[in-house]
Amino acid sequence: MINLEDMSTEQINGKTNDLDILPIYDALQIMNEEDAKVPQAIKEEIPQIEKAVGIVIEAFRKGGRLIYMGAGTSGRLGVLDAVECPPTFGTPPEMVVGLIAGGEGAFIKAVEGAEDSLAKGVDDLKDINLNSNDVVVGIAASGRTPYVIAGLNYAKKIGCKTVSIACNKGSEVGEVADIAIEVVVGPEVLTGSTRLKAGTAQKMVLNMISTISMVGIGKAYKNLMVDVQRTNKKLETRAENIIIAATEVDRELARRMLEEAGGSVKLAITMILLNCNADEAKERLILADGHIRKTLIK
Repeated sequence: MINLEDMSTEQINGKTNDLDILPIYDALQIMNEEDAKVPQAIKEEIPQIEKAVGIVIEAFRKGGRLIYMGAGTSGRLGVLDAVECPPTFGTPPEMVVGLIAGGEGAFIKAVEGAEDSLAKGVDDLKDINLNSNDVVVGIAASGRTPYVIAGLNYAKKIGCKTVSIACNKGSEVGEVADIAIEVVVGPEVLTGSTRLKAGTAQKMVLNMISTISMVGIGKAYKNLMVDVQRTNKKLETRAENIIIAATEVDRELARRMLEEAGGSVKLAITMILLNCNADEAKERLILADGHIRKTLIK
């Protein structure tokens, strides 16, 4: 076990020893320079992230779920990524789930000590009826959060694939998980405040996992969100714009086809590209595992 004080996320950043007296501009410039290190640190972990995306796609194809779990900032980032999947990709809410130590209330108000509960890490997974088709991603900047470690151990016990995201090498969560993603971003501008670079790194990795996994199961055509949900005026217009971009039809036809498709952008695009009705487009999409591009292959 690595002592907390020895972890890179807990080290003092020599560039900011005078943070409390620095001119505002200088402090902001240093923060910006430190934040710029995050993408490079992530780049080194792309092979591990690739493995994680692979098992998530496999899980989705089997009807499994992507489960994020974490405490504090890490937990909030997992919840945030999960709740953004339904409007972006048209997924049911239960397909990507975010669990935070202390429950939903901990998202807006810290629940002290919740992250130290081993039992709760297991209970929260049992409460959502975790099964062997699911993938559990444990998120912990320090890499030693008991709530997360207990959850990963339980997930492995029942046959789930597991992934960990931490910001220290040789993390405890990494030792437990099947796939360890360890993005070392170095000491924070404000010592130990892992909502900064560590939080940014975790958010970026979560973006990569969920986005490319969804693309992998047909939730995009080219780089377009073809399963976007029309839940407000902006998204209604975006849906039309996506159809126009994908098919080069005018707006009037895009609207008409969207109506004939029952509001499904993906179905409307497929109908236009294949010059067919909704029923035939549905059948072709089923045969193509939901990928528009595959329906175009003769």
